[in-house]
Amino acid sequence: MNRNLKKKAAGISIAAAVAISSLGLATNADLTEAKDKKNEPTNVIMMVMDGTSAGATNLARWYKGGDLAMDEILVGGMRTHSAESAITDSAPAATALATGNKSNDKVVGLLPKLVNTPGVDPIDSEDTYKPIANVLEGAKLSGKSTGIISTSEIQHATPAGFSSHALHRSNYQDIAEQQVYQGIDVVLGGGKESLAPGSTKNARVDGENLIDVINENGYDFVESREDLLSSNSDKLWGAFASSALAYDFDRKATENSEPSLAEMTKKGIDTLSKDKDGFFMFVEGSKVDWAAHANDTVGILSDVLAFDDAVKEAVEFAKKDGNTMVIAVSDHGNSGITMGNVNTNANYPEIPVSTYIDPLKKATMTVEGALKQLKSDRSNMKEVAALYGLDNLSSDEINKLKASKTLQSDMTKMLANRANIGYSTGGHTGEDVFLYAYGPSKPNGLVDNTDIAKAMAGFMKFDLEKVSDKLFVNARESFESKGYTTRFDVTDANNPVFIAEKAKIKIELPINKNIAHVTQNKKSYTKTLDGVTVYNGTDFFVSKKALNLSK
Repeated sequence: MNRNLKKKAAGISIAAAVAISSLGLATNADLTEAKDKKNEPTNVIMMVMDGTSAGATNLARWYKGGDLAMDEILVGGMRTHSAESAITDSAPAATALATGNKSNDKVVGLLPKLVNTPGVDPIDSEDTYKPIANVLEGAKLSGKSTGIISTSEIQHATPAGFSSHALHRSNYQDIAEQQVYQGIDVVLGGGKESLAPGSTKNARVDGENLIDVINENGYDFVESREDLLSSNSDKLWGAFASSALAYDFDRKATENSEPSLAEMTKKGIDTLSKDKDGFFMFVEGSKVDWAAHANDTVGILSDVLAFDDAVKEAVEFAKKDGNTMVIAVSDHGNSGITMGNVNTNANYPEIPVSTYIDPLKKATMTVEGALKQLKSDRSNMKEVAALYGLDNLSSDEINKLKASKTLQSDMTKMLANRANIGYSTGGHTGEDVFLYAYGPSKPNGLVDNTDIAKAMAGFMKFDLEKVSDKLFVNARESFESKGYTTRFDVTDANNPVFIAEKAKIKIELPINKNIAHVTQNKKSYTKTLDGVTVYNGTDFFVSKKALNLSK
């Protein structure tokens, strides 16, 4: 096994965790609590508010007018850099949080190729882009129920990092298929278009209707809040939008049929907690990041507060259960949002909180939601601007917006200026982020994002290195060492298949699936594997179980 994986991917047992408590991964009191708990099994709820800087949570607290649920469980901070940059993309950030390994820009669930960040160990060349196990896969192998929840497409970078392996985060084709064949018990979010053939951007091009597969596998496939909340199934797949769900403010303003993030979180907990072996659940508040990219202050507030409501649900369950770890963290900063801008250079000591908050309180929708109400001739520009809190516009301001070629940007800048909110960028930022956690063995102090995966794996009592060894062996090397001849069948470019043959045995391993088709002595049968088959553009990686399928 590669020495770097041993350094970076190993899970920690409860006993071994004492030795690294100085890293902030566990305290002796936490470990004693976990060991003495009779209320087994252990559960983990991992929550990510994507792209949320400290300035965003600070502003949300003032806007709410009281403490956030997260404030109660603030335990430290987290470093977010990737293998190649001080400022990370969501894909390597999710990979670090889920697997305990740094990776490269846009890469999901694979080891990096380029390592140049100080303090990050280099990767052996033969391990470039090798798939590595995530905590969801480890929990599943341990017999726990699993779930992923997101307000974006479920195939988006962060949920993908906890459920799949791909060279590029935009490869929804592979990500969606792997998620379906991972056997995850609860999947709730957007991204319906990636589950079936169609004409939209991310519709399937391989001809497979994954919704049929979902139904065949016994899920209750739901598409509305009402159907979600009324379901009693132990297996739930919720696809509430073709792409991403609406911002929470917009969802409330339009009374659409989508559930809130808090409702999805509670339903996920209620469903997964039925498992006597415990559960792992990942939850993402996705669109804080999107709003931050757009410098949409109202959008940021909308979904920070929605995420905080979801954290409240998770912590309430953890308090009652007594043996559940809850972690809530941002994967990286975004936008450099500040209370205070160039308008306040000289007079900031004199400015009351209301000067920042009152202009924002006037908005009932985000800029995305408001602009969806705009008529094609912009004749209702004044009304739409008011939805975003831009009231009392002068004739010049209205005419400027009507003529704008960058209307979204002009509206967000106008509101930010009124509220004295500053932005330094429309991209990600490299600062440390707050770490929130609750429960036994919780991480604390200033930690690296890779430490989060190790803390979760240790609490659930599995070793991420061993999970990787079990799920991802090089198919060609492994089968050929057992006397097979191998080949890649790329006749159908959208459905590559790894084939191993020996004597009267033929084993076919289709990409992204957890199944193997075996033909032996002219008889054919299908076997289920421990994990999905992954193709990294050069090699296939398969479960060890695939090497011992012949009867």
